[in-house]
Amino acid sequence: MKRIFLDYAAGIDNPSSVYASGRAAKKLLDDARSRIAKILNCRAEELVFTGSGTEANNLAIFGIPEGHIVSTNIEHHSILRPLEKRGDVVFVPVEPNGIVNPQDINKAIRPDTKLVSVIYANNEIGTIQPIRAIKKAIGKVPLHTDACQAAGFLNLNVQELGVDLMTINGSKIYGPHGVGALFVRRGVKLAPQLLGGDQERGLRAGTQNPALAMAFAKALETCNTQRVTRIVKMTKLRDWFISQIPEAKLNGDAQERLPNNINLSFDDVDGEMLMLRLDLKGIEVSTGAACTVTSNEPSHVLQAIGATGGNIRITLGRDTTKKDLQQVVKILKQEVEFLRKN
Repeated sequence: MKRIFLDYAAGIDNPSSVYASGRAAKKLLDDARSRIAKILNCRAEELVFTGSGTEANNLAIFGIPEGHIVSTNIEHHSILRPLEKRGDVVFVPVEPNGIVNPQDINKAIRPDTKLVSVIYANNEIGTIQPIRAIKKAIGKVPLHTDACQAAGFLNLNVQELGVDLMTINGSKIYGPHGVGALFVRRGVKLAPQLLGGDQERGLRAGTQNPALAMAFAKALETCNTQRVTRIVKMTKLRDWFISQIPEAKLNGDAQERLPNNINLSFDDVDGEMLMLRLDLKGIEVSTGAACTVTSNEPSHVLQAIGATGGNIRITLGRDTTKKDLQQVVKILKQEVEFLRKN
């Protein structure tokens, strides 16, 4: 029997539609949710799909009831800017190595504290925060962590971490852009920030995209399966590269950092100029987060750890080879020397 579609007002493959094609789309969406939940060790209904990691972070911050919030001074802008709007916030400074002391977080807690939000792995300097220890220190206060950079490298088991809210997204794990998810532990009350339909248990209005959700799930599964192998490979490449640039200062802790992150500062060198000169030689690096790369000022993260000099951020990927890095070392040294002389 030929099926005739006559609900174009709802859109094709809308998972909220109750007829056959809608049910098929919902099945794909539910499957993706279950696969991601398995990796996070949570219930499928505790996952809310969003349009990005930024949106998930905004939902976590703005969705929590009014009250005091504790965070750190090295958070991603999708946490910092919502927190600035919230107002009643304490930003706990990290140590010079870029890692926060859990007891400092605990000292900032007040009777009216509604949320603690600490990034799992920093997007600029790659430092890994002691999330489990932070949760133990703060007790029953809800803990949110932005794990976008951590996915693919670190443990995402929400039961072991003890987190109550956790953000992940697709673009940082070789998955699609335009999709993210927020883990919301059962019992945590959030107010929706996008109003309209009742999708995502009423927490995020808007028609979901099953194709993006399925691709997101597949990317996360692949990264999780290859995690150990990738960590060994990238740690070896990372440490070799750092050893070849003794004239640079490594920003962030040398050990408690992501396997693929190298953030270097050079005295008497303009970081932006170095980035541009490397680009002309076919080498693409950044001076910080991509969303703020146009700024000439040192990032809030580098300021937080007292970094000086011009910096560049190098992050390795699954296709990075030692041969690539040998070429980068050669050209980087030449360009640093050139800029120091000129």
